[in-house]
Amino acid sequence: MTREQTIDEAPYTAVHQDGIGQPDTLERLWTPYRMAYIRGENKPEDPSAAQCPFCRIPAMSDEAGLIVHRGALSFVVLNLYPYAPGHVMVCPYRHIANYTETTVEEAAEIAALTKAAVETLKRVSNPAGFNIGMNQGVAGGAGIAAHLHQHVVPRWVGDQNFMPIIGRTKTLPELLGDTREMLAGAWG
Repeated sequence: MTREQTIDEAPYTAVHQDGIGQPDTLERLWTPYRMAYIRGENKPEDPSAAQCPFCRIPAMSDEAGLIVHRGALSFVVLNLYPYAPGHVMVCPYRHIANYTETTVEEAAEIAALTKAAVETLKRVSNPAGFNIGMNQGVAGGAGIAAHLHQHVVPRWVGDQNFMPIIGRTKTLPELLGDTREMLAGAWG
């Protein structure tokens, strides 16, 4: 492989490998720390609380556990494999997998800590926006599906490369009218 500067103003390196055709002009943002996440390293094999990192972290010091804030029922912790700088998670202390298992008090504190995380990130990082959400179950994208956690990801214009941004394409498995009908029929 050879490396060459292709754009004078941009501080990036294009990568060209012989035999694959014309080199592209895509920017590369190398994030080797995420390879541990992709390989599933340190992911608990047993979904019980005994191996759950979100159950072990509260017993650590704030510094060792990367805890940003402790509440009465939930805590805020930095993501070990962040999508963006400042990516935190709000986790209940209790080992539960689904949002529907939270008590009223837990749900209220998770919401309050999420709001506080957003306000804090606004003050310290000045992001242009946020992604906030919970991935439920393995199929829903949860890296550790056995313990509920809400992601708060600060975002800046052009910070990530996803299908809608790069490919200008959204993938939708169902027609919007069908989705609307299903949700309206099941509402309340």
